[in-house]
Amino acid sequence: MSLKPDFSILLATIAEQVSKVRHTGFNQMLLGFCFTTRFFRHYFALVYAIEEINKNPDLLPNITLGFEVFNSGVSEAIAARNILSLLSGREESVPVPNYSCLSTGVLAAIIGDMLTPTSVAMATITGLYRYLQVSYGAMDPIFSDRHRFPSFYRTVPNDMHEARAIARLLKHFGWTWVGILISDDESGRRAGEELEREISNSGGCVAFLERLLKPPYFKWEEAIQLVKRIRGYSVSVVIVRCSKVYMDHSLISYLKGLTTILYITSAVTSHLKDFIYYSGMSVLNGSLEFAIPKGEIPGLTHFLYSVNPFNFSDNYMFVQLWAGEFECAPALPDGTFAYESIFPHCKRDHTMREVPLAEYDAYNFYITYSVHTAVYAVAHALHNMISSKAHSGHPSESESLEKDFQPWQLHHYMRDLHFKTSSGDEIYFDDRGDPPTHFVISSWIYYGRANATRIKVGSYHRSPSGEEQLTIDDRAIHWHPDFKQAPRSVCTESCLPGYRKVPLKGKPVCCYNCTLCSEGEITNKTDMTNCIMCPEDQWSNQKRDACIPRVVEFLSYEDLLGVALTSITSFFSLLTAGVLGVFIKYRNTPLVKANNRDLSYILLLSLLLSFLCCLLFIGRPSKTSCLLRQTAFGIIFTIAVSSVLAKTITVIIAFNATKPGSKLRKWVDPRVSRLLVLFCSLGEVVICVVWLLRSAPFPDIDTRSETGKMILQCNEGSVAAFFAVVAYMGFLALLSFVVASIARKLPATFNEAQFITFSMLVFCSVWVSFIPAYLSTKGRYMVAVEIFAILTSSAGLLGCIFIPKVYIILLRPELNTKEYLMGRQGTL
Repeated sequence: MSLKPDFSILLATIAEQVSKVRHTGFNQMLLGFCFTTRFFRHYFALVYAIEEINKNPDLLPNITLGFEVFNSGVSEAIAARNILSLLSGREESVPVPNYSCLSTGVLAAIIGDMLTPTSVAMATITGLYRYLQVSYGAMDPIFSDRHRFPSFYRTVPNDMHEARAIARLLKHFGWTWVGILISDDESGRRAGEELEREISNSGGCVAFLERLLKPPYFKWEEAIQLVKRIRGYSVSVVIVRCSKVYMDHSLISYLKGLTTILYITSAVTSHLKDFIYYSGMSVLNGSLEFAIPKGEIPGLTHFLYSVNPFNFSDNYMFVQLWAGEFECAPALPDGTFAYESIFPHCKRDHTMREVPLAEYDAYNFYITYSVHTAVYAVAHALHNMISSKAHSGHPSESESLEKDFQPWQLHHYMRDLHFKTSSGDEIYFDDRGDPPTHFVISSWIYYGRANATRIKVGSYHRSPSGEEQLTIDDRAIHWHPDFKQAPRSVCTESCLPGYRKVPLKGKPVCCYNCTLCSEGEITNKTDMTNCIMCPEDQWSNQKRDACIPRVVEFLSYEDLLGVALTSITSFFSLLTAGVLGVFIKYRNTPLVKANNRDLSYILLLSLLLSFLCCLLFIGRPSKTSCLLRQTAFGIIFTIAVSSVLAKTITVIIAFNATKPGSKLRKWVDPRVSRLLVLFCSLGEVVICVVWLLRSAPFPDIDTRSETGKMILQCNEGSVAAFFAVVAYMGFLALLSFVVASIARKLPATFNEAQFITFSMLVFCSVWVSFIPAYLSTKGRYMVAVEIFAILTSSAGLLGCIFIPKVYIILLRPELNTKEYLMGRQGTL
């Protein structure tokens, strides 16, 4: 590795003492690895980034970066021990805290680890000394706690945002019934809780949350029971959020039987690609994967394929790797050959290109890109710090830098950092040490043993202001062969439009029954909780998924019933007008004179108007018709009944006035009868005026009486006033009936009382029957009942009082004489 002149910076990483050589310099960084062929790319990305920086004249000029590698061993204890060794500069088994034996260089920052547990162990110690720690794989939200981890940064997104992204993905496809597999550790439990919360907030439900134990604690019997439980939950989508240590390939082999399951793997589970050479990996065919964005690192592919034990002989782990891959003995720095007793000496014709891409992918950089970014982030922060001190007049000699450097000074420049990576991505850190949130969503395609690929199908971005953007290309997704299209994963199938969801007691909100909406209510979308009431002028259709216009109903002139009533009204109106015409024409005949000519005119005219009032009840109700029809009929018919009452009283008075010395002669005057009609009618007028002033009738719509109909009617305003009008007419009619009954046995000359008695009997019978019939009907039939009552009662008066007289006038004129009227009995 070429070094810049003057000074160097020492970077240290963790990965089982891969490097024995300690390059002197200014800075040390710590990077954690596990002994996996794929993870060697992370180590080489570190080396490559340091070489790039040392060759770059614009970044850290006159400063040389160095590094040292330690192995975390996927163990918190080993990670903590190696951190203490690094801080003290001692390689003995017992490090000495707060004491540094570093002879050259200054530890400026630590890079690592990839896993949360080891990163926590490291950050707990580095935070005490305020050493900058940059993780390239730990996504746990716990690291956002600046009180507990004040000096922790990372180049991967916060796992909390991934939970939101997964919840939005589930909502996009309508998956409301899902399962979750997590690792049985602190990080897994936190992730499971966050996933449950976000899924619940987006309207979904978690059918199960299963925790996986680490091998060897995880038994095969438990794997079999786990598969049975998953089958029992009837889910089609399972979210997998656990590290490689927990997701053992044997467990994947058991899950292979669940071919009807679509797996969604989180970014921390992206290591599953390491299992593609197992046949059980076919279970992940068609699954969706959340991952950190892939990045481009120019020149790294060539570098990864050019490495060999001859130029990295000091890396003993790499020597082991080479021996295992090519079954030959690589040369060691001291001139000996590793595994010489087992393998022949290695030749120079082997290259890393011979290693399958499944084990050593030198083209797609995810975590590798994150490592590269972490190194550059520290380098840019150091560059900004040194430049700031130079501008402020501080000396830039290496002795001063090494002497004056304090680890906490670098945090200020790390927080204000903003630069672009080799892929053009902008890198900066928020107050919690988190980088910009960006996830890539990929679809897995498994072609067979050791042959799988990812296809990008979407992405998730979250801006610093909190705005989220989920992009999914549904057509780019390759579903599992068992799924012909996007699978359904719901506890209960969606309630179709027209139905609403009814929660099941003791079940999650995603489990429900579907109930048809009530009449007059609809649902026009799937899975609606409440039905929507239709507008007043509309009604629900049979399927309850749309509101349709109500059938407008009123007694119209076009209806058969309306035509019939109009015809009857017209007939009786003409008949009454004809009778009135006869009485006017023969007004000087004895019969007309004997029947109180003026009262007969008033009665006939009021009956004519009563018949015509029926036309106010037919047709679309309007403000004018509603105001007039009840009040006009009430007043007009009251005049008619008052006329009958006056006629009856006149008959009685006339009979009694013929006795010698009677004082009643003065009451036989026609003016008295007219005043009686006026007085009796005045009571009805007063009732109607009060009615109109206090609570006048108005046009109204009845939507409750008949299903799907909108009845146009007149609201009487005050029901009490309406029945008061009817009651007053009934009182006058009853009074007339009583008076006429008393006078019905008078001499034949005055048998007019008999006809009045019969007419009042008809009138009272009709209106007594009208009240229950009126109250028991709705809509146009209610109006028809009232019209029928008006017609019947008016026709009763006309028929009983006037038809016999018209018969005599027109057909028996010989009887229309004064002598005959004075001498015959029982004729009229």
